[in-house]
Amino acid sequence: MITAALVFGPSKLTITSKMGAVYGYSLLWLVAVAIFFMAVFTAMSTRIGAATNQTLLASVRLKWGNPASVAMGIGVFLVATSFQAGNSVGVGIAAGELFHMSPVPWIIFFNLLAIAMLFYRRFYPLLEKTMIFLIVVMLFCFIITFFYARPDVGQMARGLVTPSVPDGSTGLIIAFTASCFSIVGALYQSYLIQERIRSNPELKNTKNDSHTGIILLGIMCFIVIVCAAAILNPKGIPVNSATDMARALEPIFGSNASAFFLIGLFGAAFSSVIGNASVGGTLLGDALGVGNNFSSATVRYLVALVMVIGAAVAIRFGKLPLELIVFAQSVTIFVVPFIGTAMYMVANDRKIMGDKVNSLFVKVAAGLGLVIIFALAVISSKELFFNNPLFK
Repeated sequence: MITAALVFGPSKLTITSKMGAVYGYSLLWLVAVAIFFMAVFTAMSTRIGAATNQTLLASVRLKWGNPASVAMGIGVFLVATSFQAGNSVGVGIAAGELFHMSPVPWIIFFNLLAIAMLFYRRFYPLLEKTMIFLIVVMLFCFIITFFYARPDVGQMARGLVTPSVPDGSTGLIIAFTASCFSIVGALYQSYLIQERIRSNPELKNTKNDSHTGIILLGIMCFIVIVCAAAILNPKGIPVNSATDMARALEPIFGSNASAFFLIGLFGAAFSSVIGNASVGGTLLGDALGVGNNFSSATVRYLVALVMVIGAAVAIRFGKLPLELIVFAQSVTIFVVPFIGTAMYMVANDRKIMGDKVNSLFVKVAAGLGLVIIFALAVISSKELFFNNPLFK
């Protein structure tokens, strides 16, 4: 659930809204593909976390030496920090527009609240409950709209089973795949499982089901795309602002659509403010050998550092252009092939994994996932640096 909440941030809400608003139902197949591979890697990461008492980066250090472990930790920290500004902006916009105020005080307030939660003694249970609550808030807003939007079932089915790549959609496809099939999010699952086992050792010998949260992630992506396809696409609204996205909720909430959308946006943003920062701080702490869980004061300070940097960038630049959010999501595709390969090879190592080593099916499915990641990295280099308006 935590992994799903941190992956579904304001940038994911932006990307899925644009996919439905601009291309209708035609990209729904991408949700099924991305969620399948995300489920494979998240389950693999879960088994890595349960198979051994050492962390994933410790296993990487054992196989390839300290430089590889440090490089992974720093890479994840930089990725998390780069997305943190967007999460803080999302929190500020949601609360600011809801109460007709400047977003800056809300950015400061909610980041301070997140840092205060971080130093609460029993942070992990609090984190889990917070994430579940925020997911419920997001699901409520969009599931109700889904039924009132009356989507075209035939087109919806065709979009799911008939892969197509509409003209001009390559950038969004790369951005969605990079963020939904989140290797960094999957990687963090191994740390979350170990944190959970630490608080309840009996869980080590039970089946740790990681699929529930990932299925919820897929449902949220699917619903947002369908709502945008049914409501925004026929009106030709391309989604260039939070107000445009809010109009997807008008069928049920009417004049209150903006308020309910902003509540959903807040849920997506605040869950990612906490979760995303936790990923960056925990992995960097582990890479530097100063701790790998929330019981380490240094790790908590590193998590807080990600929040502070993100808030500072958000306050300095204000409302980030939606194109920049899409661009930032796409850039991660250059970092994740290395991380995904390391996870795959660790999970294939019977000396480390024991009876939790990858099965033949997982080896084939995860190997195909890695091929897709490397292919997208090659494609995205052209899309980002030659076709992106930010470079023109």
